[in-house]
Amino acid sequence: MIVPVRCFTCGKVIGDKYYEFKARVEKGEDPEKVLDDLGIERYCCRRTLLSHVELIDHAMQYRVY
Repeated sequence: MIVPVRCFTCGKVIGDKYYEFKARVEKGEDPEKVLDDLGIERYCCRRTLLSHVELIDHAMQYRVY
């Protein structure tokens, strides 16, 4: 839903790198090389960034009473 600030498994801060990762991948760069350049080496952190899906825009359409 929202970009996780920390990796769920190891606790490393990764939230600040997500938008750069997303922008570079959308421009056509290889996700593996982008993660390497950003210093994301652990499998758990890489998984968290690769598998994240932005759903916040869809959830904001609804109101909770």
